[in-house]
Amino acid sequence: MSNFTDYRGLVGQRADKHYKATLYQSERLLLGLNCLEPGQEQHVHSHDDQDKFYFVLEGAGEFTVGDETRSAGPGVTVWAAAGVPHGVVNRGSERLVILMGIA
Repeated sequence: MSNFTDYRGLVGQRADKHYKATLYQSERLLLGLNCLEPGQEQHVHSHDDQDKFYFVLEGAGEFTVGDETRSAGPGVTVWAAAGVPHGVVNRGSERLVILMGIA
């Protein structure tokens, strides 16, 4: 496995749900790419013992973290501490591409 990865080579889509690709995984860290087509969502969920972040690379999404829901576009980081419910919906007209990390 290379220590360098260009996320653009891992962008993809699925008709039935959002697309996921793993960029890196170890015992302490998971970095992945989540791609959501217009109308797709990652339902609100939580990780009891893991912090999570989303970094928007392309498009825009509506992110929920706890009781807060906000739109975020390219360059914005959204994070959820362990145990805090979080999710995202693509309400836009173009693909949403997110770098996601869980530690």
